[in-house]
Amino acid sequence: MRLWSLHPRELDRLGLLAVWREGLLAGKVLAGETRGYRTHPQLRRFREHASPRNAIAAYLHAIADEAERRGYRFDRTRIGTSERAAAPIPVTTGQLRFEARHLAAKLSERAPETLAGRPAAPVPLPHPLFRVRPGPVADWERAGLARVPPPRTP
Repeated sequence: MRLWSLHPRELDRLGLLAVWREGLLAGKVLAGETRGYRTHPQLRRFREHASPRNAIAAYLHAIADEAERRGYRFDRTRIGTSERAAAPIPVTTGQLRFEARHLAAKLSERAPETLAGRPAAPVPLPHPLFRVRPGPVADWERAGLARVPPPRTP
């Protein structure tokens, strides 16, 4: 499961479809409607939110907004609520940079045309639900992935 902290516009078609599917699953987990993924580390930031189900709904609505911008039609009734507002969730600059590198590695293999010509931002744009603060990679991030070194610059 990957619930990207990055803005949905950074995702390719497959990434957008995957985060929609995984976000819907996360909503079911948070609602207690499934047995799997209950302890998944990426759910921690949603569980710690004052209103976890509203937070995942707001997250998914932003994903659906991006899908609509691209001409796709995601079924918002599957979100379970029309609530689009939730208090922001903090995300660190280190987490955003890590996710940008992780996504770039995925795109270089499955969609190099999407990766080509993208300007490198010092701090990538976050998903609308998240508010950026300085800091390292999140402690809930899978240890092996979090240790990926940043790309070398000449």
